[in-house]
Amino acid sequence: MAPKNKILLKIITPKRVVFKEKIDVLEAPAVDGLIGILPNHAPLITALKTGVIRIVNENNERFISVSEGIMDVKPDQVNIVARTAELPDEINLERAKEAKKRAKRRLEEKNNKLDNARAEGALERALARIKTAEKHHSDYY
Repeated sequence: MAPKNKILLKIITPKRVVFKEKIDVLEAPAVDGLIGILPNHAPLITALKTGVIRIVNENNERFISVSEGIMDVKPDQVNIVARTAELPDEINLERAKEAKKRAKRRLEEKNNKLDNARAEGALERALARIKTAEKHHSDYY
């Protein structure tokens, strides 16, 4: 039986390499919607929005929370450069829930456009962290 094609995924932030591994499938939150990447995908460059990356490898799912960034796809490799990226074990779920509450309170105050934009960004990041952590932990319980 021929070996199954894989694609090398690298997720990089300004501080570190968060993930580097050959995988089977990638789903990422592109600005135009969720995008799926398989080995031998056509070359592509797209912006990413804050959300959750889903990785499938050997029938196992993994999730990584990311903030906005860029994804460069080649047939055998995907490079993601994101402002932030967090593995599930790095996420403090209670802290993320508190950040969500704070961001919602700030949005309700309706101060000014800059404060609202910051609060919306904080809310998106908190929701991505919560979703990542909950998906990860639900796989184990």
